[in-house]
Amino acid sequence: MNSSIPTKRETPSQIVDRFFASVGWKPFAFQRTVWRSYRDGCSGLLHSATGTGKTLGVWMGPILNWLQKNPDPSKWNPKRPPAVRVLWVTPLRALAGDTESSLRAPLDSLGLPWTLESRTGDSKQSMKARQLKKLPTALVTTPESLSLMLTHKDLMGQLSELEAVIVDEWHELLGTKRGIQTELALSRLKSLNPNLRIWGVSATLGNLQEACDALVSDQSNQQIRIVEGFKNKKVKFQSLIPSQMDRFPWSGHIGTRMVPQVVELLDSVNSALVFANTRSQTEIWYQHLLKQKPEWAGQIAIHHGSLDMSVRQWVEEGLRGGKLRAVVCTSSLDLGVDFTAVDLVIQIGSPKGAARLLQRAGRSGHQPDATSRLAFVPTNTIELIELAAAQDSIRNGKLEARPMLDKPLDVLAQHVVTIAIGGGFTSDELLKEVRTAHAYRSLTEIEWKWVLDFVVRGGESLDAYPDFHRVEISDERYQVTQRRTITNHRMNIGTIVADASMQVKFLKGKTLGTAEESFLSRIKPGEKFLFAGRLVELVRVKDNAAYVRRATGKPDTVPRWMGSRMPLSTELSQALRQRIQQASEGQYIGREMKALRPLLELQSQWSTLPREDELLMEKTKTRGGFHLFLFPFEGRLVHEGMAALFAHRMSKLRKQSFSMACNDHGIVLQSPTEIQVEQAVTAGVFATGDAAADILESMNSTSMAKRQFRQIARVAGLIHPGLPGRRKSANHLQAISNLFFDVFCQYDPQNMLLEQSRREVLEQQLESTRLLAALRRIEASRIIINEPERVTPLAFGLLVDKLRERVSSETLADRVRRMQEDLERAAEGN
Repeated sequence: MNSSIPTKRETPSQIVDRFFASVGWKPFAFQRTVWRSYRDGCSGLLHSATGTGKTLGVWMGPILNWLQKNPDPSKWNPKRPPAVRVLWVTPLRALAGDTESSLRAPLDSLGLPWTLESRTGDSKQSMKARQLKKLPTALVTTPESLSLMLTHKDLMGQLSELEAVIVDEWHELLGTKRGIQTELALSRLKSLNPNLRIWGVSATLGNLQEACDALVSDQSNQQIRIVEGFKNKKVKFQSLIPSQMDRFPWSGHIGTRMVPQVVELLDSVNSALVFANTRSQTEIWYQHLLKQKPEWAGQIAIHHGSLDMSVRQWVEEGLRGGKLRAVVCTSSLDLGVDFTAVDLVIQIGSPKGAARLLQRAGRSGHQPDATSRLAFVPTNTIELIELAAAQDSIRNGKLEARPMLDKPLDVLAQHVVTIAIGGGFTSDELLKEVRTAHAYRSLTEIEWKWVLDFVVRGGESLDAYPDFHRVEISDERYQVTQRRTITNHRMNIGTIVADASMQVKFLKGKTLGTAEESFLSRIKPGEKFLFAGRLVELVRVKDNAAYVRRATGKPDTVPRWMGSRMPLSTELSQALRQRIQQASEGQYIGREMKALRPLLELQSQWSTLPREDELLMEKTKTRGGFHLFLFPFEGRLVHEGMAALFAHRMSKLRKQSFSMACNDHGIVLQSPTEIQVEQAVTAGVFATGDAAADILESMNSTSMAKRQFRQIARVAGLIHPGLPGRRKSANHLQAISNLFFDVFCQYDPQNMLLEQSRREVLEQQLESTRLLAALRRIEASRIIINEPERVTPLAFGLLVDKLRERVSSETLADRVRRMQEDLERAAEGN
């Protein structure tokens, strides 16, 4: 018998202490605080660094509570396990199996008669059917699967007996529509059991109070606790400095040139994670590492969200077992999965945020007393400033806050149909319940009545079409009785909206993963591309699958997946400007800044290094035309909106055409005629007045709103991507969505989903709140307009980004190299 199995004489606290001792641990003070809070009936949020014991910090609360009520082990009967007590919500279904293993360890060690299962999109239908009759004592699930459970009226009785819901990695859901979906599901569960305890688990989060409010809002009958564990886990950062520091860097130019240094570093450790910011980058880096070290075949692997689940599971098991030297991955390994064997993390390119950098560093040394190690590999030498700035933010505790969403009506419409299927509701009862969700606390009667009208008859403009009459009213009760509506809703529940994708398979049938239809539709049979760490050749596309075979030679292309644009965070932007101001004052603190000193001193010599309260603008002329460079250091997404706004306002002052390019540090506007920037500044090109309207006008808001509306229409249930195996193409869905958009604009201009699409374009695609804040900062800043004789180091990368757009017989690299050589000669001659 396991020595951890309790005896009748032991207290619950002694039992848990002995379990910790059996695995060589001792409970931390923050864990005991959570357990006491749970025992007292509190809800709350546990915030602690990655790898410091958060899982057991919340999981042992329900276990201790059950031990307190069931102190005699002789009466425990594994054949009669307790009814459902705990729901554990994980943001990724890929984490469910690993989470289940972690939760099972204390259950098995203590011999508790609990049952523990998972319920996700990957679960077998037979298990799901069995769970509809009797839920396990503890269930690991996802937001989507939890919402699906709420469509089954027969489960409501069991769910009303729940004692606790634990939401893991809450920082990943916060500020997203999946987070809002979770909030609404929790509001339903709280209405079934007002004494329900809700606990969130989070790391690397800047707005703790807001995060806690969003999770456990309106718990007036309970105390709410925020428990902080390890804030500052020991982290050791190092940078791989290029052997040759270019004074005229450009995006991506030194990425794979760093492969030998990365290989040398990987050779010095047993196991490492190599994080890239995009799935395309993982494919490229995996191939380059193998090319440098062919003998590592079978010892290194690739992992990202588009690979088949069986491939990902094989990689994860290899990491756990210490069989893999390195895995090249994306954010698919950011969360949850516990790889204690990993002793180094390598970050390729800027992580764009301090919190993300800290989260990834924590994947190594995944134990409270271990030091996490992260090595940074710049793909552009200027990114070294971003690493220095990120370390400043981490040291100062300035982690990124997750911006909150306010009452998205598409998610609410979906939830209303969910509840109507799961037993129905009356208007007043559900409105009261929905308002307990933090995102909908200010929901108005007008908005609520609009949502009800939308799900009942499709709103003003769709009343004549029975397909949109989803919810029926009988004796003031809203419910769904049509089997087709129920099936469609259950098959398409959720808020994740991605481009249509196709399976990528070998001719003999083995599935490698999925690639977006928009990519596969552009390549022809016979063309070669990198996928799942292999070079493959497209043979044919048939039945929503792309069939490939192994290939040799060089790839014609690399798949590009949507959703890979990572904006530079507000906090990191501010820290970046501070570092540049220090350099302007002659302070080069840290290894990264010292390495960049020649570049920054040349920038200062040829132009200026701006202070925090200054905006630098540079005017130059090349054979390509007249260029205006601006350096707000606000991140690519803000710069895209800012560039369009400036061009729009300047063209209103004087008829002039512009082309533009942006990176995280600046903007370039190019015109065939001279740009009168002094006149534009005097006329208020940076003014915040009427900025929102100008932004929408400058960014062709109708086409952007149409694209955003497709996502909203999908979540709200207006369009359906089709059943598995019979998915509709992205072009087909966009055409249907555009039709709805045009109909609403013409016949139902007050449709609230139209307004939501415009608001989401402003907030999510254009980051308008942050853009307006940047404009206010610039309005109060000193404007420096320089006319350097040559393109400066800060401007060079932007100029190269403009060159990418031009068709030339020369390769971009060759052209850029000649430009660099000319500028270097000029620099040496000074």
